[in-house]
Amino acid sequence: MSEPETTAYVGLGSNLDGPEQRVRHALNALGTIERTRLVRHSRLYRTAPWGRGGQPDFINAAAQLSTALSPRELLDALLALEIEQGRHRDGSRWGPRTLDLDLLVHGEARIAEPGLALPHPHIAERAFVLLPLAEIAPELVIPGVGRVRELSAGVDARGCALLEQARARTE
Repeated sequence: MSEPETTAYVGLGSNLDGPEQRVRHALNALGTIERTRLVRHSRLYRTAPWGRGGQPDFINAAAQLSTALSPRELLDALLALEIEQGRHRDGSRWGPRTLDLDLLVHGEARIAEPGLALPHPHIAERAFVLLPLAEIAPELVIPGVGRVRELSAGVDARGCALLEQARARTE
C-alpha cells in the first residue's frame, strides 16, 4: 500500500552567484527529494528585492509538488537543498542569498510552530510569490488566506516581470 500524497507548493528565489542557473538547478533538484514528485513549475521571474534594497534583483519561480512527506520533513529536505547550493543562514532577513526555498502551502495544513509556519507568512503580500504561483495554480485556495487568482490581482506587481520580458527591456 502506498503512502498518501499531499500537494505542496514551494517558492524559489536567488540573487547571488548565477541566480538563474541556481533556480533552474533547484527546480530539477526538487524532483529528487525522497517520496516527492515535481508536478509542474512556473517560468522564471526577475523581481526587485523585497524588504531590503541595495542588493541585486532576484530570480523567482514556484513549483507544485506531490509528496508523502510531512510538512516538517519536506521543509528539512528544502533546507538541505539550500545548503547544497551554498546557502548560509546568518539570521538576517530579506538579504541576498544563493538560494531560498520556501514551503508555501502543504495541503490544508495550518501550522505555527518554531521554524515552520503554514501557509507561509506574508504570502498574500508578495508579488514575487503570487505571480509564479498564479501561473501554475490560479484556483488554489491558500488555507485561511484566499484564492491565488484574487490575491495575485491585488498585489503591487511593479518590479516583477517574466525573465524573458525583463531581458527584452534591457537589450
